Amino acid sequence: MKNKLFSPFILLCGTGMFAIFSSTMSKNPVLPLFAKALGASNSVIGLVAAASTIVGIVVSIPAGVLSDFYGRRRVLLFSAFVFASAPFLYFLVNAPWQLAMVRVYHGIATAVFGPVAMATVADLFKERRAENMGWYSSSTLVGRSLAPVVGGVIISVFSYRYKLVYLGCGIAGIIAFILAFFIPIKQDVKSCAKFSDKLKEMGKGLKEIGKSRGIMVTSIIEAVQFLSSGALETFLPLYCTLVANMNPASVGILFTIQLIGTTVTKPVMGRLSDKYGRKQMISLGLIFGAIALGMIPFFRNFWTLIPAAILFGVSLATTTASTAAYVSDLAKAGSYGSALGVMSTIMDVGQSAGPIIASQLLIYGPAIFRNLLPVGEVYHYMAMFTIIAGLLLLAGVAFPTLAGKPKNLDE
Repeated sequence: MKNKLFSPFILLCGTGMFAIFSSTMSKNPVLPLFAKALGASNSVIGLVAAASTIVGIVVSIPAGVLSDFYGRRRVLLFSAFVFASAPFLYFLVNAPWQLAMVRVYHGIATAVFGPVAMATVADLFKERRAENMGWYSSSTLVGRSLAPVVGGVIISVFSYRYKLVYLGCGIAGIIAFILAFFIPIKQDVKSCAKFSDKLKEMGKGLKEIGKSRGIMVTSIIEAVQFLSSGALETFLPLYCTLVANMNPASVGILFTIQLIGTTVTKPVMGRLSDKYGRKQMISLGLIFGAIALGMIPFFRNFWTLIPAAILFGVSLATTTASTAAYVSDLAKAGSYGSALGVMSTIMDVGQSAGPIIASQLLIYGPAIFRNLLPVGEVYHYMAMFTIIAGLLLLAGVAFPTLAGKPKNLDE
């Protein structure tokens, strides 16, 4: 592929950067703080945070499959329209349930865009696939890294006027839609004589993917990784503001540092995955994440939380640089969208469960440790982060055995 400024890959990276900037700023760190200001309890905050990813459970597989049949461009344009329109609905929100409904609509964008964009990269690069997936992910992580600090600064400077953040989200979403419109994607889409034939072909492909031990185990493992990420995104802002007495701008900077760690290291981790193997890198990433989460409740100011933030960012890079590439390796040629849609759906189960599980661990976590933890809000966070860290560690150790030997569906 020629290296042109307006090549499909460059435009896709630009679209992803602005789209993910928009969606990330809509939730991090503003969402839990906005929900709290609307009177939501920790349990309700968990549900609101999960709302956008719950929709991904339903949407990601059809989006990936439909992109295989009708072309990536159409599906990408649809998701870009949602990115552009959803932020303006936050101006109408005056209650937690309204916030949850807007999050459901906004969640459609990322649920559709994620697997289809990755499938597009898989189409474009037959060799060095993990490395180029890493470069694409890093472009989106530029947006993801800038979003928390921009949102946090807006909240701090404008005296907690949360809805101003969503104006910035809307502008970024519109830019993403414009860039997506000009992506010149060419794809040999599958053709069937009748719609019923298309449904049969979809069902056959999904059935084959569902029988792949490697694809399903890798998808579940990524779900565990994103369970921890969902918990962190939702409750670290509350931990930092309520326990560590940090302002929203500092919280945003902390998330930006974490995401910079992911952005900088992901292409490197993709290259190491291509060279040394997917499974080893996935396990290593999960173990890094366990260590990072276990560190958090022992630190209670901005400077001491930085190492944990960086390590968690490296953890995400190490795991996710290999999971999508591993699933693509195992899938049939031409069915990358379907396979990555399955992975994205299972991932969304984990990410949507993260805030809900974390909210319950905040309430009941200390009871699990019985008399080992004293009374106090900080110990509720300690129990929550420790339990999720243990889950990550277990997943990291068990993954190579659970995944078994790689077997491509074309074989």
